[in-house]
Amino acid sequence: MVKLGLQRVAVAFGIAVATILAAGCDRRSPTDAAKPAAASVPAGPEWFRDVTAAMGVSFVHAAGTNYSMPDQVGSGMAILDYDRDGRPDLYFVQGNGARNRLYHQEPDGTFRDVSAGSGADVAGRGMGAIAGDANNDGLPDLVVTEYGAVRLLLNLGNGKFRDATVEAGLDNPRWAAPASFLDFDRDGRLDLVVGNYVDYDPTQACDDVQGRRDFCAPQAFAGTSTRLWRNVTASPGGAPRFEDRTAASGVSRVPGVALGLVCADFDGDGWPDIFCADDGRPNRLFMNRGDGTFREEGASRGVAFNAMGRTAANMGTAFADCDGDGMGDLFVTHLAEEFHSFFRQDRRGLFLDTVAQSGLQRAEWRGTGFGTVLVDFDGDGAPDLAQANGLVRRAMPGQTPVLAGVEPWWARYAQRAQVFANDGKGNFRDLSAANPSLCGTACVGRSLAAGDLDGDGAPDLVICGTAGPARVLKNVVPRRGHWVALHLEEPRFGGRDAIGAEAVLAAGGRRRWAVLQPATSYLSSHEAALHFGLGATATFDAVEVSWADGTREKFPGGPADRRVVLRHGEGTAVKP
Repeated sequence: MVKLGLQRVAVAFGIAVATILAAGCDRRSPTDAAKPAAASVPAGPEWFRDVTAAMGVSFVHAAGTNYSMPDQVGSGMAILDYDRDGRPDLYFVQGNGARNRLYHQEPDGTFRDVSAGSGADVAGRGMGAIAGDANNDGLPDLVVTEYGAVRLLLNLGNGKFRDATVEAGLDNPRWAAPASFLDFDRDGRLDLVVGNYVDYDPTQACDDVQGRRDFCAPQAFAGTSTRLWRNVTASPGGAPRFEDRTAASGVSRVPGVALGLVCADFDGDGWPDIFCADDGRPNRLFMNRGDGTFREEGASRGVAFNAMGRTAANMGTAFADCDGDGMGDLFVTHLAEEFHSFFRQDRRGLFLDTVAQSGLQRAEWRGTGFGTVLVDFDGDGAPDLAQANGLVRRAMPGQTPVLAGVEPWWARYAQRAQVFANDGKGNFRDLSAANPSLCGTACVGRSLAAGDLDGDGAPDLVICGTAGPARVLKNVVPRRGHWVALHLEEPRFGGRDAIGAEAVLAAGGRRRWAVLQPATSYLSSHEAALHFGLGATATFDAVEVSWADGTREKFPGGPADRRVVLRHGEGTAVKP
């Protein structure tokens, strides 16, 4: 253990030196680093086309103009198939007391606003949304986080939802930001974790470095506890019930200021763990001990601090196998004057911030990142990276041109989005300049979610920002590789999405790994499906699924370019 520790310190020191040298060669100030660089446009065709208007989406996020921090943080969303018709729908969270909006995807591929009378059109100071089946009836429910509350919107079918928060026992008067479903005790019922942000005092006023009124920094307030609820719903389809396990689980022992979450198995022991991206504080990683308790091990596992051993403004999260070694890697977004963190899994359960080696430090410019996804856009078998950006301080200038519809008061905080191509080894190349539909105009970017909205096998993007319109970006990558989309289901539990299950798909002599966890990015929930790019391979050999209860099954392969439903219990059992 001592030898391993010294090796990891040596590697981390080398990364830190490389980071310092890279920064030392760049004489620009942090403000300049956030501005567009005079670099050549990367070769290649555009990957995305804006189809927002054509698809009938007209959502505009509402926010105040009085420097209230909750207005600055929110604008989450979820992609979900709430009526199980096979077409993903959209749910947008509003701020400043406006009503949330629900869009149903029609048979012709357009979206229709069905908010009125749906029961999902609640009003409050909304932050984010996640989708998951809380009572095992096969219908995805919604959890909405708010400043001062968390809501459970129970899916009743027929396009109707009901607020079941009180009867479910979910009481959270704190500033709830990210949330995620997980089955931490592996009993087949989805439990809930909610990351609370700072202990905010709305009467406190803050100024920028020039003495002008501006938003307060998170360091001005104390941290709070992440909350954990165990699902104790009595019967499938019954009224959902949760019991608070925050203190008993040990999660409350280490408070923080969570803006991002990843609930997945970080050490390969078959039990889901909880990663919290903490804004301006050390990240926390609560390791599941398999007995209902957790132990915080962020520092010892290498994800608490960045490559230089410092805290950073940790916000958005993405988790995927970026280098093809069968283990998940963790990307965390930061401020424009910082480098983002790319925690590559070195040995099982141990991580190193390798952002200096990934190519991400050589981006055309650096934005303040929030929502982020690791998804294989071009179908070559390697997850690519997309990122929504938006400033949090007036001290740094925004960018023009600003997206039409952004509230003028907020335009000074607007930044462009970014997209990077992965070479399959975890090395990324900036394609932002070649993607004007996604990256050519600036918004106050916050949430970003991925899903194949039109069913063509290519993951699309939905981006939403503070005080501005949501955008739908269709994936138009030419000559995409072959693909397979897996839907993992739990027949014993109403046929719900098997959140937390891992799949390894074998094709063309390669094995591709992914975990079904829609609730990553920033205050967002992705389509509950696993998209695998196969490149030139037109068939796949087999799929092995590790279900959330610890059992493993193998399923046969077949032709590519289609969606495949795999149900727990219908495969061939694989012995541990």
